[in-house]
Amino acid sequence: MAGDEVTGSRAPGAGPLLLGVRHHGPGSARAVRAALEAARPRAVLIEGPPEADALIPLALDEGMRPPVALLAHAVDEPGRSAFWPLAAFSPEWVALRWALEHDVPARFIDLPAVHTLAWQRDDENAPADEDEAATGDERPSGEDVGADVRVDPLAVLAGTAGHDDPERWWEDVVEHRGRGAADPFAPFLALEEAMGALREAYGSGGHERDLVREAHMRLKIRAAHREFGDGVAVVCGAWHVPALRRKATVAADRALLKGLPKVKADLTWVPWTHRRLSRAGGYGAGIDSPGWYAHLFDAPDRPVERWLTKVAGLLREEDRIVSPAHVIEAVRLAETLAAMRGRPLPGLSETTDAVRAVLGDGSDVPLALVHDRLVVGDVLGEVPETAPAVPLQRDLARLQRRLRLKPEALERELELDLRGETDAARSGLLHRLRLLGVDWGEPAASRGGTGTFRETWRLRWEPELSVRVAEAGIWGTTVLAAANARAEADAVGAQTLAEVTGLAEHCLLAGLSDALPVVMRVLADRAALDADVGHLAQALPALVRSLRYGDVRGTDTEALAGVAVGLAERVFVGLPPACAALDPDAAEAMRRHVDAVHTAVGLLGDTPAAGHDDLRPRWHTVLRVLAERDTAPGVIRGRAVRLLLDDGAIEQDRAARLMGLALSPGTPPPDAAAWIEGFVGGGGGGMLLVHDERLLGLVDAWLTGVPAEAFTDVLPLLRRTFSAYEPGVRRTLGELVRRGPGQGGGAAGALAAGTPGFGPGLDRERADAVVPVLRLLLGLDEAATADGAVKDQVAGAKPSSAARPATGAATPMPLSFGSTGAAADGATRDGSTGAAA
Repeated sequence: MAGDEVTGSRAPGAGPLLLGVRHHGPGSARAVRAALEAARPRAVLIEGPPEADALIPLALDEGMRPPVALLAHAVDEPGRSAFWPLAAFSPEWVALRWALEHDVPARFIDLPAVHTLAWQRDDENAPADEDEAATGDERPSGEDVGADVRVDPLAVLAGTAGHDDPERWWEDVVEHRGRGAADPFAPFLALEEAMGALREAYGSGGHERDLVREAHMRLKIRAAHREFGDGVAVVCGAWHVPALRRKATVAADRALLKGLPKVKADLTWVPWTHRRLSRAGGYGAGIDSPGWYAHLFDAPDRPVERWLTKVAGLLREEDRIVSPAHVIEAVRLAETLAAMRGRPLPGLSETTDAVRAVLGDGSDVPLALVHDRLVVGDVLGEVPETAPAVPLQRDLARLQRRLRLKPEALERELELDLRGETDAARSGLLHRLRLLGVDWGEPAASRGGTGTFRETWRLRWEPELSVRVAEAGIWGTTVLAAANARAEADAVGAQTLAEVTGLAEHCLLAGLSDALPVVMRVLADRAALDADVGHLAQALPALVRSLRYGDVRGTDTEALAGVAVGLAERVFVGLPPACAALDPDAAEAMRRHVDAVHTAVGLLGDTPAAGHDDLRPRWHTVLRVLAERDTAPGVIRGRAVRLLLDDGAIEQDRAARLMGLALSPGTPPPDAAAWIEGFVGGGGGGMLLVHDERLLGLVDAWLTGVPAEAFTDVLPLLRRTFSAYEPGVRRTLGELVRRGPGQGGGAAGALAAGTPGFGPGLDRERADAVVPVLRLLLGLDEAATADGAVKDQVAGAKPSSAARPATGAATPMPLSFGSTGAAADGATRDGSTGAAA
């Protein structure tokens, strides 16, 4: 009989067959399978939450592909959750599959999830990290052989055996054991004896909750013994085996379980990844190399040769030169290293050394790729559609299939063209999920252009996103309904005006037409009550961006345009008074607000839905007030002049006069330096100085006249300003300063003939060569019109102030061929290098 076979391999009367394992250990998994085949028990008990017994049959479903995990979450608080991850090489998974394949009852016997989740809520030392709290306590599944306790049993056993590396010791004594051993129960008896000695020395190891879990396991084992007799096999963490073997009364065990807190919980299967099984992922699953362990479990023979062949294939995919001869030599080296180190077979350390020496030519760069893609890996499990799921999860799965967006563990980029129906729907889904806190996709910068019809996403499905989906289920049964409800709730609960405007933008991006009216109502109320100009300035850009995205998505943005115009008008009125009496930090923050409002007004004036063509002229009036108001900080006055000059709303003579006043001897050097930073700081500031030598001369003359005691105070500010320029601009400025900028002004095109590095005039033939490129960039249809316009500019026709190109545009600039650039990098006090400081 099966029971006699078990008793014959253990002490008589030892009771149920206790198979102590290391979770996610391929050697333990093979040993469990061999022991079950030999014992043929009538029932299999496994460490895990008993509420998941109804989910066990799904382990045999064709759609179930590990790694997977049992997910338990509180019904009232879906974000409170716990995982029990299982890989193909996990002993528990092997036991489940064996029981189902042999029509043997399988049951979970660990502490119920209702208590585990309640412990999380009541634990004052619950993890504060968001990711850790979201994934809950995985250790009910039994972290390695007791890694949840303060004592690390593997480290103690390895140290007793004279090994300094517990992982290598475990590989040698368990993972690399010869297959087909005579006694399949011997390793479990040896491990039980070792754990018994450890528990005699360390007790519960510092984690008292293990005593409660073990009391519940003993009660479950007694119940199974009454039902099935001695034909019961128990698969659990090796650390628990001595406690389960210990004699304890039913009354004592029930006393330990009395009064435990509980919550209502739901359980299901969810996909898991190899990366989440690694310690590096922060989930404490007990193994550093899940990909390597999966290979050891799956390889029928010659695991080292097969592993190095897999490594060679990966390196060849990355265009590295690897031949069969390299693989043969790497295998020889790994076997030699194992023999020299006294190991039964080459382990991960030996194969890694062989890869570095032979396949990587001594470099660690290939090792990083091998470790990430093979040693750890990005294998993502699958769960059948018949698995229980919240309605929101089912709707998400339906949308993923319809839009052909398959969840993948490996990060990938997705380019979307919003003019297409499918891509627009994909964009809407990803934005709605982000609003619900399910960050499956992260927006990225588009490489193909900056148009509003293009989006780029980085997609990566993480296991904890299943928890986020369950948590978001409180908002609705579909993604669309849940996103609408969440947006409305967030709008009502928003603390600042900027949060509401950002939410309005998100509603347009996600296509939440039902929530937008509520958000707009809250936005109008908040905007009417908020008198802080900084808050209004922060809110305006998001609204204007929303108008642009609303156009490409076909959303009605008329109400949004009205609110945006109203915000702009309030900013116009409140900005000048708000710029008085500011310290340097506040002045810099206000300067950023001015830039944001300037950009927003420009976009808003170009939006047909706005219907306010006078916004730009009114904004220019505000800028003129700021430019000439002595109480405004220098950085704001300088920026106002710069913005006016960029828009052609102020003449160059006027700008030069304002600069001259700001840089006059009566102005304190720090204030003058702040004015310069505001005027020429940021994109395009250097081009202003290149093309208007009068401005460059003013800056140079002021800098060379700064007293020595004040120079060190203004130098950091000036360095910050000029270091932001492109290298070519700095080089040209240095050349201009070296020869001395003109004192009477004039554009760069009027440079004196014979100046080193510059021609006497324009080269029309070379200028004409740029016409096709300009036509392509500007989208001009008629070549004749384009030729005429460009040639007029080349011939020196002065454009009107309204048509003046924005600073930083692709305008001709003098190039200094052969310049060493030394002048641009200097920071001396003589006039030759002052402007390049």
